[in-house]
Amino acid sequence: GFLRLLGIYPKSQCRKYLSTRYLGEHHKHKQTLTWANYRYRHERIHIGEKPYERNRCGKKPYECNQCGKAFSQQSSLQYHKRTYAGQKPYECNQCGKALSCQRNLQYHKRTHTGEKPYECNQCGKAFTHYNNLRYHKRTHTGEKPYECNQCGKAFARHNNLQCHKRTHTGEKPHVCDQCGKTFAWQYTLQKHKRIHTGEKPYQCNQCDKAFSEHSSLQYHKRTHTGEKPYECDQCGKAFAWQCSLHIHKRTHSGEKPYECNECGKCSKAFAHQNNLQYHKRTHTGEKPYECNQCGQRGEKPGYCLHMDIRRYKYVSD
Repeated sequence: GFLRLLGIYPKSQCRKYLSTRYLGEHHKHKQTLTWANYRYRHERIHIGEKPYERNRCGKKPYECNQCGKAFSQQSSLQYHKRTYAGQKPYECNQCGKALSCQRNLQYHKRTHTGEKPYECNQCGKAFTHYNNLRYHKRTHTGEKPYECNQCGKAFARHNNLQCHKRTHTGEKPHVCDQCGKTFAWQYTLQKHKRIHTGEKPYQCNQCDKAFSEHSSLQYHKRTHTGEKPYECDQCGKAFAWQCSLHIHKRTHSGEKPYECNECGKCSKAFAHQNNLQYHKRTHTGEKPYECNQCGQRGEKPGYCLHMDIRRYKYVSD
C-alpha cells in the first residue's frame, strides 16, 4: 500500500511501523541503513537476536553526578536523574500510577492489557519486557556472565550482582522514612514499609485472607491444596515449606545450630530457633503467655494446653 511505497514496513507480529525519524545513536556514526535493514533490525526485537556487542563501538560518556552511574545515551541519564528528583510526569490513565519515563509507562500498561509480546522460543513463556526474556533465556543456557570479584559467585543479571556485593560491603542504602531502618535492597524496604501502612496487596482467592508478601500468599495456598513439594530424601516425609524441610533434616543429622549463651554457663543447643527463644525464658523468667481460663502464665504459646490436662484430671477424680 501507500506506506510500502514510502519504504515504511509493518512488522506482522506487532504492527509497529518504522520511519526515518528513528536512527539509533548506537550506529548512526557507523552505517548507512536501508529500509530493509530497518525492518530486519526491528524483527530482532522479537527473535532476541543481538549481533552487535556494545564494547565494539560504544562507551558510556554520560555520568550521573550524584551516584556515578554511566549511560550510553544522554536521554537515559535524564530518565535516571528523575529517580533522585522524584519526577514522575507520565501517569497511567487506568490506575493513576505515575512513572519517570514514557517507556516505563508503556511497559506498565501491559499489566492491565495482559500483553506479553516477547516469547521464549524454547519453552513458550512470554514476557512484557524484552529484558525479562533475555534474562529468562539464561535459565536455559545456564549463562551467568556477572561474577563477584570477591567470592567468585556468578549471576545471570547485573543488578543481582550489585545487590550481592552488599553482603560483602555491608552497605544498606535504602532507608525507611518512617522509622529509619536501613536495607540493602529496595524490594526489602518496600516489604518493610507495609509494616507501617498495614498494606496487604496479595489476597487469597479461596478464603479472602490477605498477605503483605507474594511468597506468603503462595505458601498459604498450600493449606488449601495440601501440596507438599519438599520431600526428605532420607525418610520420605513431605513438607509444604522448604524451611520446614531444613529443620526436619536436623533430626537425621543431629545438627543443633542454635546455642544458648544467656548466662555464660548454659551451652544447651537446639535444632530450631524458636526452641532456643523459649529456653532463654527459663533464664530470664519471662512468661508472656497467659491461660485465659486460670490465669497461669508460661513461656511457650502452647502452655494453655495444661488446661486440657487439668480438666482431664478433674473429670477423672
